[in-house]
Amino acid sequence: MRYAIFTSSPNGVVLAQRVREALAGDADLYVHEKIASEAEVIPYRRVAEVAGQAFTKYSALIFIMATGIVVRSIAPFLVSKLSDPAVIVMDEQGRNIISLLSGHVGGANELTAQLAEQLGANPVITTATDVNGMLAPDLLAYRIGLCPVSKAGILVLNSALLQGQEIKYILDDELPCLTEYQDKLQLNDIEYELMSGTDIADYVQGVSDYTVIITNKALPAKKTILYLKPRKLVAGVGCRRGTEEKLILEALQEACSSIGWSVDRIDEMASSVVKAQEQGLLAVSQQLQKNIRFWDNEALQSQIDNYRLSESEFVKKTIGVGNVSEAAAYCCVDHGVTALPRTKYTKVTVALVWEK
Repeated sequence: MRYAIFTSSPNGVVLAQRVREALAGDADLYVHEKIASEAEVIPYRRVAEVAGQAFTKYSALIFIMATGIVVRSIAPFLVSKLSDPAVIVMDEQGRNIISLLSGHVGGANELTAQLAEQLGANPVITTATDVNGMLAPDLLAYRIGLCPVSKAGILVLNSALLQGQEIKYILDDELPCLTEYQDKLQLNDIEYELMSGTDIADYVQGVSDYTVIITNKALPAKKTILYLKPRKLVAGVGCRRGTEEKLILEALQEACSSIGWSVDRIDEMASSVVKAQEQGLLAVSQQLQKNIRFWDNEALQSQIDNYRLSESEFVKKTIGVGNVSEAAAYCCVDHGVTALPRTKYTKVTVALVWEK
């Protein structure tokens, strides 16, 4: 995930640095211009303006300020729980951390719990399923790279869960990476039934039970059914000239393994037009049977600027832009969430991006 931290007080700056360390440095720090003295921070004048600009650029927004200010600042930019970023609010003493928005699909609840443990703070999570110790289907979706369809179904299924209704889980046995989904469901203590695509279609027609169906197929909407569909995963790849197929494949395998998947989970690959004739890259694309898209410098630079992606001076001197893997991956999605930031392997750089 990519994070942005916002603060407007000296105490808030101190806490923001601790939060950034807890996030392994993977966060941009926005500080009010009156106290923004450090070179690496991003100064702002009004939090409402900068929050709006950041709303589609980051996976999570962390505000160290009064909750009322945050609510008024983000209100004009809210769209849907399926697309809005996680929003977290902290007081400047770091006593309380509030999961304010996108607790499940956006991951705010789990990020709140993580930061509270690392900072010794009190996590404030008000989502009914969480406070009752229940794993909601949309939270499961966040954990294992799925997208709930539709938004209305989330409310119906979560309400049923809270009322003590049994929820049935069905896993499409024709789903790519099936065994990996099985492993992840078991890790989350989810009992499920394997079912073929034809049987699922028949089931949907006649069932009235509350059901979660994990599938990549288009099936009829039904009030008591929530579909969880795999999110698109894009692998952005940069490599040195002449890099052999073996090294590129190994880099992709290691990158995917680091986020808990095999390389088969990749839906698409991406790189720079400069790499369009790289035989090793083309061979890996063919071997994995994954489409690969090549983007020009203008498209890559647009994503670098939009998402404030870090750049390599060496790469910039070589091809004209300083980030290939992350930027190319972001070019393939309307709105992306970083699964793995730009990571260096032997002669290869890989970034993984989920489509939100």
